[in-house]
Amino acid sequence: MYAIPSPSDWTVHSIGETEVLHSLQVTGCACACRTLTCTQLVAQSDVPDFSHPPPVLQYVPLHGLGSPKLKCECRSPSLKRGLPHGHPHPLCPCFDRSIRLAIHPWGSAMATFSRQEFFQQLLQGCLLPTAQQGLDQIWLLLAICLACRLLWRLGLPSYLKHASTVAGGFFSLYHFFQLHMVWVVLLSLLCYLVLFLCRHSSHRGVFLSVTILIYLLMGEMHMVDTVTWHKMRGAQMIVAMKAVSLGFDLDRGEVGAVPSPVEFMGYLYFVGTIVFGPWISFHSYLQAVQGHPLSRRWLQKVARSLALALLCLVLSTCVGPYLFPYFIPLDGDRLLRNKKRKARWLRAYESAVSFHFSNYFVGFLSEATATLAGAGFTEEKDHLEWDLTVSKPLNVELPRSMVEVVTSWNLPMSYWLNNYVFKNALRLGTFSAVLVTYAASALLHGFSFHLAAVLLSLAFITYVEHVLRKRLARILSACVLSKRCPPDCSHQHRLVRVQPGQPCAQHSPSKMFLLSLPCICLRVPNFFFWCLSHPHNLSSIR
Repeated sequence: MYAIPSPSDWTVHSIGETEVLHSLQVTGCACACRTLTCTQLVAQSDVPDFSHPPPVLQYVPLHGLGSPKLKCECRSPSLKRGLPHGHPHPLCPCFDRSIRLAIHPWGSAMATFSRQEFFQQLLQGCLLPTAQQGLDQIWLLLAICLACRLLWRLGLPSYLKHASTVAGGFFSLYHFFQLHMVWVVLLSLLCYLVLFLCRHSSHRGVFLSVTILIYLLMGEMHMVDTVTWHKMRGAQMIVAMKAVSLGFDLDRGEVGAVPSPVEFMGYLYFVGTIVFGPWISFHSYLQAVQGHPLSRRWLQKVARSLALALLCLVLSTCVGPYLFPYFIPLDGDRLLRNKKRKARWLRAYESAVSFHFSNYFVGFLSEATATLAGAGFTEEKDHLEWDLTVSKPLNVELPRSMVEVVTSWNLPMSYWLNNYVFKNALRLGTFSAVLVTYAASALLHGFSFHLAAVLLSLAFITYVEHVLRKRLARILSACVLSKRCPPDCSHQHRLVRVQPGQPCAQHSPSKMFLLSLPCICLRVPNFFFWCLSHPHNLSSIR
């Protein structure tokens, strides 16, 4: 904690809605500062320190008399979101720095570098250290997943296979959460107790859902320490989703009998999904522990997902905070300074890029861990197709519709919400089912005013867009639904692939296809909804 001189010593300049402290000498941390109000501080030096990505500096104003205090801790925003216990950077070293008028970290300092020097510093100070530190955090989890995969190939009895994945899951939880893992263990024991007591009921999914709802609400109401609860939220989400899906699968007859305790715990603590996800069904878990042969396709899938995860981590940590302000200095460019609306959208896009790629990092990493442990495949005629997909970045960044954005953000969770929440709530009506689905998503992610507002707006927008597109598709007989039509759809105006590598064309003799009525029916509505979905994608998903 570092004390700043009293507010009377500050020289405050008002710029729009942002107040910037100017020419303030402080002994503190070399980092970018975000305050709980609109005040922003940036500590700059002549040489930017890329080894410490710009962290969040907590500003605690003391109302009335006294001086504010600063607490600075260097934590990568991507790893802080992706890794359960945050990025273990040490506290920033203390030295005298002059806090000058700037919004972006290292804004004016980066301008003094040549392009070659800047990229050299970026590579040595951000790209390589970020990738190395990311691997340092996850290598043990990858090793445990591989060890379990090899162990299941030994032909052990089924109960030993389930016990081994429970042991691996417990060790992974302890590695990332230490003793805080007790809250996940308590939730899993509570779920099996309810499942055992209701084993003869036909509403096991409902009973498990109510139990998990009460448990999560008690945690969100600060019955547990807030910091501890937030650390465990990801693992609790996976356990809750698995328990609810198993309950409804038992009610529907997709799972024949109530699993034994070791099978149930093995499913919940499956080492490939317990930390980063994703959700998998009980049937997929049973297939994973069978110990299918290792193959080149399996190894390629693991390597590809892990490489994409590290790439997204580097892009989230280095591109948003450093490359974007280097090429587009929002606060140093006179033209952009006079165009506040354009600068506001560019700044929103900069923040969205960092957040989006941190989500893709977690998605691709969960693909790697689940596949490495033996899950996430479909059986073809003569081989296994390792095709687990968690996120589709292109569909999020360049969406066809808001429905595609919400679905592609996390495909397994979207399937879970649709199959186990939306379909069961359809008896209340379509719009009510949509609201219940987004409320369940908000509960799993943690209640907050901002999150609730975002999810409520998404529920309204996606429902209105779905209804409007459905009516347009019926009136125009064109493929303008929220989701892409299958190749054999019954619409009159549709796009089909003529030949591999050729652009889409319509079954029409018209040579002026781009100016024809079928193309207008297809392109104009899709482009209109794309224009509506992209700005909301920047402001809401962020």
